[in-house]
Amino acid sequence: MVNSTRRFFLKALIAGSTLLVGLGGLLKPLIAFAERNKEAFSAKTEAEAIAEFFTNQDIIPSDAIKIGVHDLVENGAVVPVEINTGFPEASSITILVEKNPNPLIANFDLSPECSGFIATRIKMAESSDIIVVVRSQKKLFSARKFVEVIEGGCG
Repeated sequence: MVNSTRRFFLKALIAGSTLLVGLGGLLKPLIAFAERNKEAFSAKTEAEAIAEFFTNQDIIPSDAIKIGVHDLVENGAVVPVEINTGFPEASSITILVEKNPNPLIANFDLSPECSGFIATRIKMAESSDIIVVVRSQKKLFSARKFVEVIEGGCG
């Protein structure tokens, strides 16, 4: 009798600890998601998104940021974009699309070991500028590139 009680207790202890570890792993993405700047990501214009995300900071236009994207894309639902910066110690890369319903697309925080390069796919509602803002050495730099979209992807 004591032996079966001990087995039941051990099985319950192992099952409970496995459940807690599993739930902890599921909650981590939710915790990280909760830290985002909700006002900036829900802004309706590019100017509002920039004002919310980069509050009271000057952004300097720069030719050192290269936005690799086709000038004309057929489907705005899948627009491949490559961003390469010539800045040392780029700590973040932010992508905005001027005429999207929510212009702030993404912000990538980079570790010091990373080069200033990202490749991703974005959605574009219509033809407009893609704006990239790079933080390097506590300064903000930006570049723009106009992309013509035949069929919008945000609707």
